[in-house]
Amino acid sequence: VQLQACGGGLVQAGGSLRLSCAASGRTPSSYDMGWFRQSPGKEREFVARISRSGSYTYYDESVKGRFTISRDSAKNTVYLQMNSLKPEDTAVYYCAAGGYGTSSGVYPYWGQGTLVTVSS
Repeated sequence: VQLQACGGGLVQAGGSLRLSCAASGRTPSSYDMGWFRQSPGKEREFVARISRSGSYTYYDESVKGRFTISRDSAKNTVYLQMNSLKPEDTAVYYCAAGGYGTSSGVYPYWGQGTLVTVSS
């Protein structure tokens, strides 16, 4: 499975961005998918995940109520809508596939990352 993430950029605090992750290759629609992020000097951390059917979602407490993960199976694409962004959301965001849960170590497939910068 190949993953291509895009949609990052520079936004002011309180603004919004939508990240996209296009999947290709071996039956990407059969995988649970997730978003992680990594700030300089920090470990990669879980943000959100969505089941293969799209019926189940789970969020880290730090983004709950502000971020929404969704998927379009027809387009093999997963989205992360980010609202009410804060400077502490600044990070490189990665999409991942094939895992289950919140640990980055269990996801075998990763996109290249897209940088989100939130200015105060």
